[in-house]
Amino acid sequence: MIKTNPSEGYLKFDCHLTKEAVQIPATLYTPLNHWRRELWLKQLIGSYPDGIGYGNISIRVPRSNQFYISGTATGGLPELDQTKYPLVERCEPALNTLWCRGLIRASAESMSHAAVYGANPDIGAVVHIHNRELWERYIDVLPTTDRKVEYGTPEMAAEITRIMTNPAVLERKIFVMGGHEEGLVSFGGTVEEAALIVLNLKEV
Repeated sequence: MIKTNPSEGYLKFDCHLTKEAVQIPATLYTPLNHWRRELWLKQLIGSYPDGIGYGNISIRVPRSNQFYISGTATGGLPELDQTKYPLVERCEPALNTLWCRGLIRASAESMSHAAVYGANPDIGAVVHIHNRELWERYIDVLPTTDRKVEYGTPEMAAEITRIMTNPAVLERKIFVMGGHEEGLVSFGGTVEEAALIVLNLKEV
């Protein structure tokens, strides 16, 4: 388990970072960063008083299994430039290993995002938010992962692969992380769709 700096907790997988700047196409960066900002303003992405960040957002590189994701220790930042979105190039949950490229490491939830993308090639974006009120309201109401399975682990990736076969998940495009307090995950064909699912849920 890799200890990152104190404001970002732990990465529970081996993260192989090729440290170099990556250029995100504007067609991906612009909507990704816009909706990340909207989620931040609603405190669905952010940081706790102790400085530990929460929540992340990603967008798939078209016609591939790669994706750009908000990097580790970025939750508390109101704005992210391109250097804060590393590219996840490959993920092997069975090996508890991930390969990414950028100037910072990928989010601790990257394997969870990869599992969502792996379930359907039409999924273009994934959002992971924290909100205790929504989590308590919808746990076991919306499809919910096993409470015994912790975030950022191969077991969570396997659990997400399982839950993504549930027709209710594919219809609602959202599920609750039972073993990750406050955590919900939404997804969609676009980053706008994925973000609006949780933003609309918050308004109910």
